[in-house]
Amino acid sequence: MAGVRESRRLRTFSRLLFIIYMAVTLYMLLLSESFGRKVKEEYRYNLQPFNEIKRFYHLLGTDNNEKAILNLVGNIICFLPFGLYQASELDNKKHTVIKVTFLTMLFSLSVELVQLYFKIGIFDVDDLILNTLGGMSGGILYCLYRSLCGSTTTQ
Repeated sequence: MAGVRESRRLRTFSRLLFIIYMAVTLYMLLLSESFGRKVKEEYRYNLQPFNEIKRFYHLLGTDNNEKAILNLVGNIICFLPFGLYQASELDNKKHTVIKVTFLTMLFSLSVELVQLYFKIGIFDVDDLILNTLGGMSGGILYCLYRSLCGSTTTQ
């Protein structure tokens, strides 16, 4: 009985952490002025895949190295927890990584569409690609962990 109670506490704690993660992530993606989230007069968007990824890749090793790393790696790392959490919720379900990848893409697309609609930031297909890659990576990491450590939690 103690194991079930402990498992429920862990699940509640992980859900609370996920809510905090989502609040911080949505703030950074939609409201944070330090990330360029100011309302603009015109729509700003990039619909050409890999255009911004190439641009930031070429900035690596220059004076803009920090900006390039923040954009390329930051988008991936920012969505890793999303993938980890979603995979834990889908635990032991068939095609978990595919479902996590799809959920991450939908969430990222929603954020990008909100940015476009309200003219905050830039709707960027490359952000969609990098964010989805981050969520998918989180799902893969969770599945690898589960396959190496086995199933020990009770639903």
